[in-house]
Amino acid sequence: MKIKICGLSRECDIDYVNEALPDYAGFVFAESRRKVSADQAYTLKRRLDPAITAVGVFVDQDITFISELLKSGIIDIVQLHGHEDEKFISAVCAPVIKAVRIGEKSEIGKKIDCPANYLLFDSPSAGSGKTFDWSLIPRTEKPFFLAGGINIGNISAAMETAPYAIDVSSGVETGGVKDRDKILEIVRSVRNG
Repeated sequence: MKIKICGLSRECDIDYVNEALPDYAGFVFAESRRKVSADQAYTLKRRLDPAITAVGVFVDQDITFISELLKSGIIDIVQLHGHEDEKFISAVCAPVIKAVRIGEKSEIGKKIDCPANYLLFDSPSAGSGKTFDWSLIPRTEKPFFLAGGINIGNISAAMETAPYAIDVSSGVETGGVKDRDKILEIVRSVRNG
C-alpha cells in the first residue's frame, strides 16, 4: 500500500518527507491555507527526494497552468478536485487522480467511469480533515486513494478499505503545520501494514 503526504508548503515539510519517504508528496495550487505558488513549489520540488512523486492538487484551474507545471518538472501527477470533465482529464499529459466526494451520490457513477488513472475518495467537505463513512466507498476496478481525516488513530481502519494509497494532510499536522513525528509515524504504520 502506498501513502501520500499532502499540503506541503515549507522547506522543513520537505525535509520531513525526505526522511519518511512516502510514495507521494502533494503541493496544493487551489485556494487553501496550504496553497503554494508555482515558484514556491519549484523550490520545494528541487529539495524533494527524487524517489518521491510530486502531485499537484487543483480545483477548476486552467489547463495551461497545469501543463506548465508538468513541463517544468515541478509536478509529476495531476490531482483534480473540481468539475473537470472527461475532455479536460484526457487533455492532461500526465497521470490523473480524480477526486470523488462521497456524499454527492448523483455524481459518483459518472466520476468513477472518467478516464483518470486513479480515483480519490474524499469526504464531502474536502480539506476539512473530517472522515466519511468508508462503507460507502463504491466498488471499482480503478485504483483509488483514500482521503479525509486520516490520522494515526484510524490508519488501520483506513487500510482495511484496501485502497491503492492513503492520502494524509491534516492528520500529520500540529497547530496547522506539518509535524515531523506524525509524518514518520504514519508512514511507518502504512509500511508495516
